[in-house]
Amino acid sequence: MFRPGSPTSSAAHGTESDDSGPAGTEVGQPRPAEDARQPTAAERVRTLVESNATASLAILGIEEPEEFAAGIPTARTVTPDGDVLLLVPGGSPAARAAAYAQDDDLGCVMEITDVAPVSVPYRVRGRAWIAGWLTPVRNEERAACAMLLAERHPVGEILGMQEVLRPPGTERPGGRPAWVLLRLEVGEACVDDLWGAQSVEPEAFAAADPDPLVEHESELLQHLHAAHSEQVHLLCTLFGDRAGGCGAAREPGGREPDGPQTPPGRAVRAVPVSLTRFGLRVRFTDADNRSFDARFDFPQPVSDVGELRRAMHTLFEAAAQ
Repeated sequence: MFRPGSPTSSAAHGTESDDSGPAGTEVGQPRPAEDARQPTAAERVRTLVESNATASLAILGIEEPEEFAAGIPTARTVTPDGDVLLLVPGGSPAARAAAYAQDDDLGCVMEITDVAPVSVPYRVRGRAWIAGWLTPVRNEERAACAMLLAERHPVGEILGMQEVLRPPGTERPGGRPAWVLLRLEVGEACVDDLWGAQSVEPEAFAAADPDPLVEHESELLQHLHAAHSEQVHLLCTLFGDRAGGCGAAREPGGREPDGPQTPPGRAVRAVPVSLTRFGLRVRFTDADNRSFDARFDFPQPVSDVGELRRAMHTLFEAAAQ
């Protein structure tokens, strides 16, 4: 999968950028510096599972009908044992196949596609695949699993939670529940994202924690882009020797107030594309519509929005000096 930017070396103030930046050379795969602080592959998969990124299920032996979109999980979370809980429509292929298989192994692959919540070139940030075995959540586990799911998702957003908790034999008229809880026992996983491509063992996935900002990342990136775009653009002054690559903030191809075009290779648009506890990744676009990434590390990893606010203030202050 092609993505812009190839971070290979850290510049001043904890930035990293690729070989396609202000110098105007080739675009390559984005990869962090060897000494860069970064989440593990297991943490990245776990974060995607706990995020709102779109997921789809592929089940062995089942052709995807046109209405397969109705089988996309409405909500998902992870149990303490590392299994993935999925809430799916009762009439979906996944629910029907799991009910038919009963105790037999039902091979399944869940694919999660992570799309940037702001408009940028190459908007797909990554994908994760979790392969394993799908089974219905058993009667005696329904209540505990439903409550775990409700802890991660507001109850009002989970349609049919009452049906999930309905005792066996009390289904709605027609005999089929509107919603079903399924369990995906993880056999293996892999991720291909802005950090690279790696595989993940089930034990590592179960032990990993999601990024503490995962629930708020979309809103935070949208807020940074809408309310702090000039400050985000000024972060290019932290490129060190490459700070000369900063151009006037504007849309690619646009003209500066005085009329002349920004020289080729200078960043004219900056969009925050990713935010983790370790730092902010910004996608810069130059006057020739070429994109490159730069990652700005926080002094220390953050654990909540309050610490993030202070870390961003430190970054913006450093860029303004």
